[in-house]
Amino acid sequence: MWGSDQTEGTRFRLFPQPGFLDSYAEPEVVMVSSPAGSVMEGPSDDRMYTIFPVGKPEPYGIAPNGQDVLAPPWRGDIEAPAQPDENGHFDYLEPGTPQFETAHLFGTVRFVLDIWEDYFGRRIPFHSEKTYDRLELTIQPTLENAYSGYGFLEMGGDRSTGTYKPFSLNFDVIAHEVGHAIIYSEVGVPDPENVTGEYFGFHESAADLVALISSLHFNSLVDLLLENTRGNLYMLNAVNRIAELSDNKQIRIAANDRRLSEFADGWVKEHHLSQPLTGAFFDILVDIFHEMLLDYGAITPEMEDLSDKLLATADYAPVMQEMFDAAYADHPEQFKLALIDARDILGTYLADTWERISRQDLNFVDVGDVFLAVDEDHTNGRFASIIRGNFRLRDIGFIEVGPQLEPLGKDSHANSVRTMLPMD
Repeated sequence: MWGSDQTEGTRFRLFPQPGFLDSYAEPEVVMVSSPAGSVMEGPSDDRMYTIFPVGKPEPYGIAPNGQDVLAPPWRGDIEAPAQPDENGHFDYLEPGTPQFETAHLFGTVRFVLDIWEDYFGRRIPFHSEKTYDRLELTIQPTLENAYSGYGFLEMGGDRSTGTYKPFSLNFDVIAHEVGHAIIYSEVGVPDPENVTGEYFGFHESAADLVALISSLHFNSLVDLLLENTRGNLYMLNAVNRIAELSDNKQIRIAANDRRLSEFADGWVKEHHLSQPLTGAFFDILVDIFHEMLLDYGAITPEMEDLSDKLLATADYAPVMQEMFDAAYADHPEQFKLALIDARDILGTYLADTWERISRQDLNFVDVGDVFLAVDEDHTNGRFASIIRGNFRLRDIGFIEVGPQLEPLGKDSHANSVRTMLPMD
C-alpha cells in the first residue's frame, strides 16, 4: 500500500473523507509512487496534468447549441498552477487555495492509480491514450457533477445543501471517477444500444468499489473505522458511505439490503441496479475479514458462526456488538491486520475479475462466476462458499433483470459525456 512510510515518492495532503466532516477536518499526508522531482507544476507528469480554468463557460461534452463537441485541451486562462517545493513535494500547500485544490485532485488520482496498478500488477492505460498523450484533470465549479470522459476527468461540486462543496476535495467522488476510467480501459466503454442493463449496473458498482477499497488505504480512516465499530463493519460507517456529502447524506451505501428481485420487472436508474452487486461484494469483504480474524486468533469460531446466524435479525446489533467490543479490546492490532488483508484480497480478486470479464452480454452472474474462478486460482476455492452465499442472498443467479423501463435520464452516467468516443 502507498502511504507515508514510502521514502522515494512525492508527498501530497489528501482528505480521506470530505473535510467538512469533523473527524476528517485535517488532510493526511500520503506518498504517491511518482519519484520526488518527477511531478511538475500543475501538478503534472507524463500521464496527466491538472488545471483550474478561468472563464471556461461549459463542462466538456455537447455544447449548449447541440452541435459542437467541447473536448480537451482547454487553451484559455487558468489559475496559477501549484508548484512543487524545493524537494519536489506538494504537501506544503494549505487548503482554501486553487493550488491546494488542484494538488488534491492530482494527488488523489495518482494515489488511486497506485493502489489499483498494484492490484493489477501492471500499468493501467487510459482508454483515451490513442488520441491524448496525457489525461486532463479539470476543475469546473459550474458543473454540478463529476465526469471521467475521453481524455479528461472533470470535477464540479455539490450545491444541494446550499453551500458549494467542490468534488475536487472529495476523495470518494474522485476515486469513483477513476474507477470508471479503469473499467473503460479494462472492460470497455458501454454502448447504450448494445449492452445489457446489468452492464450499466456493473459499471457503477465497480466504480463504487474502487472508491471503497481505495479509502481503506488511509491509515487514519482504518484506525477511526475500527475504533468506532470495534470491527463490526455492518455498522453505518465511513467505509460504506460512498461519495459522502454530509454527516447524514450519501449518494449510495455499500452495506445495503437491495436484491436483484426488486428489478425483475425492469429498471430505470443504473445506480439503483448496481446496489445488489455492490452489497454482495461488501458482504464478501466482511466475511473475508471475519476469516482473517479467525486466522489471527482475534475471534473464536463460535463468534463467527453466531454472526452468520444472527445476520439480518433484530438480535444482531445488541448481541454481536458486545462481542466485537470485547474481541477488539483484546486484539486491536490483529483486527487492523485482518481488515487490511481482507481489503487486499478483495482488491486483487476484483482486478483479476475485471481483466477477464467481457462487456458483451455482461450480467451479474458472469461477474460472480469469474470471481469464483479467481478465488479457485488464488486459494483453491477457500472463499467459494462465502462468494456463492452472498450472491445467492442478493438473488444473483436466480432472477433475470427486466427491461429498461424509461430512457436514460440526464443523471445517467451511461448516457453522458463519459461514454463519448471520437467516432461520436
